[in-house]
Amino acid sequence: MTQSGTDPSARGAPTGLMGRFLDAVERVGNRLPDPAMLFLLLMLAVWALSWALSGVSFQAIDPRSGEPIQVVNLLSGESLTGFMANMVRTFVGFAPLGIVLVAMLGLGVAEHTGFINAALRRVLSVTPKQLLTPALVAVAVLSHVAVDAGYVLVIPLGGVIFYAAGRHPLAGIAAAFCGVSGGFSATLFVPSSLDPMLASFTQEAGRVLDPALEINPLNNWIFTTASTFLIVAIGWFVTDRLVEPRLQRTVVDGDPADLPTMEPLTAAERRGLLWAVLAMLVAAALFALSLVPGTSPWRAPAEAVPEGSHPLLVAAAPVMQSIVALIFVLFLVPGVVYGYVAGTVKTHRDVIAAMTKSMSGMGYYIVIAFFIAQFLAGFNGSGLGTLMAVEGADLLRALGLPMWLTIIGLILMTSIVNLFIGSASAKWALLAPIMVPLMMQLGVSPDLTQAAYRVGDSMTTIITPLMPYFPLIVVFCQRYVKSAGIGTLVSLMIPYSLALSVLWTLFLLAFWALGVPLGIGASYGYPAP
Repeated sequence: MTQSGTDPSARGAPTGLMGRFLDAVERVGNRLPDPAMLFLLLMLAVWALSWALSGVSFQAIDPRSGEPIQVVNLLSGESLTGFMANMVRTFVGFAPLGIVLVAMLGLGVAEHTGFINAALRRVLSVTPKQLLTPALVAVAVLSHVAVDAGYVLVIPLGGVIFYAAGRHPLAGIAAAFCGVSGGFSATLFVPSSLDPMLASFTQEAGRVLDPALEINPLNNWIFTTASTFLIVAIGWFVTDRLVEPRLQRTVVDGDPADLPTMEPLTAAERRGLLWAVLAMLVAAALFALSLVPGTSPWRAPAEAVPEGSHPLLVAAAPVMQSIVALIFVLFLVPGVVYGYVAGTVKTHRDVIAAMTKSMSGMGYYIVIAFFIAQFLAGFNGSGLGTLMAVEGADLLRALGLPMWLTIIGLILMTSIVNLFIGSASAKWALLAPIMVPLMMQLGVSPDLTQAAYRVGDSMTTIITPLMPYFPLIVVFCQRYVKSAGIGTLVSLMIPYSLALSVLWTLFLLAFWALGVPLGIGASYGYPAP
């Protein structure tokens, strides 16, 4: 990319203890293998460990059978032939893969026709100057419904609108980065594709102990929606009171001819946006009406509804099982309407081309998903996950740590792993098989464990140079300040990271202490009441 995006000693890099720490993080992280290769190596390690422990007699009791845990040798002839025979089925049946790809088909159309870009520009263009910061952070959080689109759309747009408003453009980039990445696990009312994807990992991990476990894809929805308001408040305060005043000493020295500008919407874009929003509202209204009748096919059968639960909100309800499909339609409809009205789509072939383009960008994820699926199949089938959960739970019980401290420990562990592995799905694929069963053994629900992970997943992403989009954001900064480097961006984002770490952790603990529901069908304890 640029020297400042790769060299920890580049101009602008921080010095002192923090600088040495960040340099160490970068050196260690750069030595880690690619995430796909990491999961391949982990799979081989599981095979070797299963062979070494297969002949050992353990006293730990499998909670499912009541019998002592026995590790299965994955290097036996029967296990190896079974692995080969099931390799395709394991990959194709990997739930997060289908979730991401289906959601991206609709989101890809909305992005490539220009609907998402036009909607973001319109919202920010009509925002009063005094509310510019909170509006930008809120839009950045909302961009999560389009997965990574916020990095390439909202963050540079933050610099543009702050510069146009006479404010320091780096403050706009920092505020947008806080919302897009620091608040990645928050959602603003609309579920993102991350919700069902993480829930599928959580469910698969929990079924190591409870094969009948059902996780609602909106099990953290209330917490993540409420978290949006916390993220906006943090982003607003830190930007206006801490970051931007410090930037007054930083001169904008970019070439005025090269500085980006925020172009107003054209007449065609305004018409397209109007009709797209109307189409979205009509589709949402028709869907809502279909939920109303007591005989609605979206409702779960009476025999599948526990006492006191609503037939639309249980995991068995077709509407809950259709979250990904609904996200697909929610963005496909306005994306297509916008394209035809604004003139970015001429025929149905353009729509298919947009879907094709969105899928072409998912090639790397598909490769990673293949190795994650094989690793999880071996790890779960070996019995190592059950052994680690039971033994780990016994150790934590012996330590006698209060539950609030255990939750903080889970958040901190996630935030440390987050410094080296940027992908939310890859991290949870690595941690869920261990942490979900372990916490279940301690009486903590998978819903709470997943919520703790989501907090830790966001806190340190904005300060690690190993985050895939970090060098790109450095380049965005260099448009305005030529000397900007890794140190510039890290120093901008540390106040956000510290505030998120403390306040978001306390926010989750407050939810837990007060018993506020985390989401639909969620609980705090296991087994659920």
